[in-house]
Amino acid sequence: MIRSKRYRQASQLVNRLQHYELDQAIELLKQMPAAKFNETVELHFNLNVDPRKAEQQIRNSVVLPNGTGKDVRILVFAEGDKADEAKNAGADYVGVDELVDKISAGWFDFDVVVATPNLMGKIGKLGRVLGPRNLMPNPKVGTVTMDVGKAVSEAKSGKVAYRVDKFGNLHIPAGKLIFENDKLKENLITIIAAIMKDRPATVKGNYMRSVTLTTTMSPSIKLNVSLVTAEAKK
Repeated sequence: MIRSKRYRQASQLVNRLQHYELDQAIELLKQMPAAKFNETVELHFNLNVDPRKAEQQIRNSVVLPNGTGKDVRILVFAEGDKADEAKNAGADYVGVDELVDKISAGWFDFDVVVATPNLMGKIGKLGRVLGPRNLMPNPKVGTVTMDVGKAVSEAKSGKVAYRVDKFGNLHIPAGKLIFENDKLKENLITIIAAIMKDRPATVKGNYMRSVTLTTTMSPSIKLNVSLVTAEAKK
């Protein structure tokens, strides 16, 4: 793979053999040559879980204290008073049948989908198109709920959903590179703490095999798992 000059310059700053403290890693990201856009900072986990086992299928959500830095577009399947509640909370699209038809026709101009439980039967057929995009409403992450106002408010303020893949990996956005160091760190610690709480009781030995920090366009920085988990426990 041919890497850009910017990527190669950034790679020279990273010691591939070192596992960094969180503060060091954040500072290192800030020192890398800047991209032409506001990059997203991401945490990548490799977990010692077997997603084939139901009890080890890590799937949840977490509200970032300083938001994601992204303008989140929210679609809500609701009707009556619940539709009004969603609109008042700031939902971008609210409805039922007309939205089902638009999505079935290939429209996906939204980032989060919320639905009231009574409408899941109507939108169930969208699972084949929303599921692969990780957009299908799910009670485990709080997007199937009667409290649509709260769901919309949380999504707007920085709620992110995550789901382990078949290899035990998680990829979670943690904010924007332009964030101040302390605010970015607070988001990162919040995510790490959430993943620690998700540890299945049946997992033996080390739970987090590796944790890396990166941005949209940067090389990855390996984190010291022991140190970052100790910070998350404080």
